[in-house]
Parts: sequence; C-alpha cells; structure tokens
Amino acid sequence: MNQLILLVSTATWQTLVMVFASTLFSLVLGLPLGVLLCVTGPIEQGGIIPKPLLNNILGRIVNVLRSFPFIILMILLFPLSRVIVGTSIGTSATIVPLSIAAAPFVARIIETSLKEVDPGVIQAARAMGSTTWQIIYKVLLPEAMPSLVSGVTLTIINLIGYSAMAGAIGGGGLGDLAIRYGYQRFRGDIMFVSVVIILVLVELIQVLGNKISARMMGRR
Repeated sequence: MNQLILLVSTATWQTLVMVFASTLFSLVLGLPLGVLLCVTGPIEQGGIIPKPLLNNILGRIVNVLRSFPFIILMILLFPLSRVIVGTSIGTSATIVPLSIAAAPFVARIIETSLKEVDPGVIQAARAMGSTTWQIIYKVLLPEAMPSLVSGVTLTIINLIGYSAMAGAIGGGGLGDLAIRYGYQRFRGDIMFVSVVIILVLVELIQVLGNKISARMMGRR
C-alpha cells in the first residue's frame, strides 16, 4: 500500500510539473505569435497593422505544427530535448515537446480571443492617439482577458492529455505509471487510480478556470 501511494504521488507530481512548466513555456512562445497573427490580419478581422504576407506565413507555420500528432512530434524532438536538458526521456525532457506542441494551439486561442474584442474600442483608442503597442497591451489584452483565461484552461487540459500520451515513450507522470505498472504488469488498481487522478485534475482545472473567467467578466 505504501509503495502504491509513493508511486502515485510521484507520478502525480511529475505530471503537474510537466503540465504547468509546459503551459508557461507555451505561453511564452504562443502569446507573441498569437498577437502577431491578430494585429497583422485584415482590418475587418481586428488587424491593426495589416501585413498579408507575414500573416499568411505565420498562419501556415502554425497550421503545420498543429497538424503533427503529438507522439510523432515528441519523437522528432528527441534530439532537441537532449540538447536542452541533456536527456530525451523523463519529466524534464518531456517539457520541451509539450511546450512546442502547445505553442501553436495557444497562438490560435490568443488570436481568436483578441479578434473578439469590440472594434469600436480599438477605434476609440486609436482616435485618442494610442500607439500600436499601447493598443495591444492596454486595450486588446485586457479586454480579451476572460476569453484568454478560458483558452489557457483548455490548453492546460490538453497538456494533461498530452502528458499522459508521453508516458507511452518514457515521458514519466501518470501516463507512464498507468502503462508500466498498470497495463504491462496487469495492475488494474494502479491503472484505475491513474485515470481517476487525471479526471480529477481536469475537472479541478476546468472549474477553477471557469470561476476566474466569470469573475473577470463580472468586473468588466
């Protein structure tokens, strides 16, 4: 029993580290990309500085990265993980492909959220002499914050699923626990506990994200 508790607690901690670290890094990568996709788009779609060629190139890059199955992407990024963290397996190594896999998803979420901002608010800011940068961080991002929180919540939930898949190829965490100890050693109890914890994590994050988003909407 003690061994089971130790295994589950360690795997849960590994999953939390993978998910929240990769969420942070995917935001660092995806936020600028999402903002660029929005502001360089057509004016009628919320673009502030329309640049069709740049927008088209960025859009295609995001679409290509989003189309890669995560397992294949993780295998392709083994060399990069080895360069960055010194190994291609384990919790630390998995953060690299998780971050890169989630970044284009985050970029699209941010782009969509920013495009939902009322164009009248942008026009009013421009009429007051605001620069492009001021419009982005004083108007677009604050106005889109409730939607952005919902998008980040969805990203975290997707990353929990990705981290479970990463366990199939040595990524660690609850997915690895369920496969190595639950499936391969025919331990149904470990498999059941792993799945339940994943479901609980998803539910808690979804509820928390909804509450934060609703509170932000109420303050507007």
